[in-house]
Amino acid sequence: MIKKSVGFVALTLFVGLILGTVAGELLAWGLPEGVVKEFFLTGVEFSLAGLAGNDSGVITLDLVVLTLSFGLMLKLNITTILGLAVAYYFLRYFR
Repeated sequence: MIKKSVGFVALTLFVGLILGTVAGELLAWGLPEGVVKEFFLTGVEFSLAGLAGNDSGVITLDLVVLTLSFGLMLKLNITTILGLAVAYYFLRYFR
């Protein structure tokens, strides 16, 4: 059994998420309005700012001399999950 590094696994899963999202955007562009389009594209959004209690999507840290802004959002839908599953398949069965 070949051990894979944590970085390689994380990168592969991240690429799977990105490819799933791109596939979802292509489906949004190509499918007509209806139930099928809604099924594939309706998702859940998680944001770092939502955890902090604001709705702007950005956390701002004002240090008087320097202002730092942080933002992170994760949007999951069926095509993103499918991309993640394909990436997992490649991790499991290929080098």
